[in-house]
Amino acid sequence: MELLRLVQSQVRLGAPLPWGVRDEAGVLLLAKGHVFVDDGQMQALLRRGAYVDLEEVKAAARAAQPREARPANLFDLWEKTLWRLDRLLKSLAEPGFPARIDEFAGSLVALIERDPDIGIFLSVRKDRPRMLLYGLTHSLHTALLCCLMARRLGWSAARTLSIVKAALTMNVAMLELQGRLAAQGVPAMPPQLEKVALHPQQAVELLQATGVDDAEWLQAVAEHHERPGGGGYPLGHAQPCEMARALRLADVFMARITPRISRPAISTQDAARQLFQDDGGGPLSMAIVKELGIYPPGDFVQLKSGEQAVVVRRGDSASTPIAASITDRRGMPVTQTTRRDTACQEFAIVAALPDKSLAARLLPERLYGLPA
Repeated sequence: MELLRLVQSQVRLGAPLPWGVRDEAGVLLLAKGHVFVDDGQMQALLRRGAYVDLEEVKAAARAAQPREARPANLFDLWEKTLWRLDRLLKSLAEPGFPARIDEFAGSLVALIERDPDIGIFLSVRKDRPRMLLYGLTHSLHTALLCCLMARRLGWSAARTLSIVKAALTMNVAMLELQGRLAAQGVPAMPPQLEKVALHPQQAVELLQATGVDDAEWLQAVAEHHERPGGGGYPLGHAQPCEMARALRLADVFMARITPRISRPAISTQDAARQLFQDDGGGPLSMAIVKELGIYPPGDFVQLKSGEQAVVVRRGDSASTPIAASITDRRGMPVTQTTRRDTACQEFAIVAALPDKSLAARLLPERLYGLPA
């Protein structure tokens, strides 16, 4: 049983618990369905130390997904892909892993190619952060960005698949720890820091044990936290390989735009600016910036017209995407979204909006329809 410490944001007064609450030894304290009606009782339990079983959390997340009687759409496929990745990485020690991840990576690239804007939207929007699943979502979104970057750079299909597989497996030695760190709300403890420091080499060893022999994939995983000139970890290599440098940039960008319990996300604009500076304006960071644009799908923006809108499609230039307005010109919410071409002066973007609470309440299907 993998126990994760319960934090304030995971429980609400008046709402039934979707999983059991346990003490640090795993003994059940409160059964699934218990309802907190007294804030003092809830706070006392949290101060004492309450824990949940990771598998119960994942099962509750899967059960919470809508099951409308309608044909599957691309949003459904992305959600199913997340859980396919969960099953895939859990099967690491089972025979045939290299063939299974080859198939998964190929299907992921095909899903990205069907509509890259939807993939970007889901990785940027993060209106429903699932902290305990951070290890899975981060790997999937980093793989998306690596795929887009590799295509922009003109990499071969085989090399693109290698970096996608590297992104999916770079943290395989600490997936559960990533979720705990995202959700625990306090700095990492020394044992956790030690595991973080060791995870690149441990991931390589796990992959080699399964029969993975793609040298560039393995080197990218081993070096994805190394920095040109030194200063990275675990070995402080001054000259990491190109694929490792590309993987690190995608990894860091996605981490920066993802909120944690202990800190908010930074804007995509600030993350892109830091990425560009970190890479010295090199071709890898340029490929990411050009692929996403200044306002990527998922961003919440203010239009010159007075409307507030969610970016849904990349445009002809980095600064002129297609956005769906979700308010009128006075900033009042509307029941019907309207597509706005921000290349038109009347609907030009004047600012990115940091408060995404209004946009977060909208289902993506309202912004896109039901892409089959």
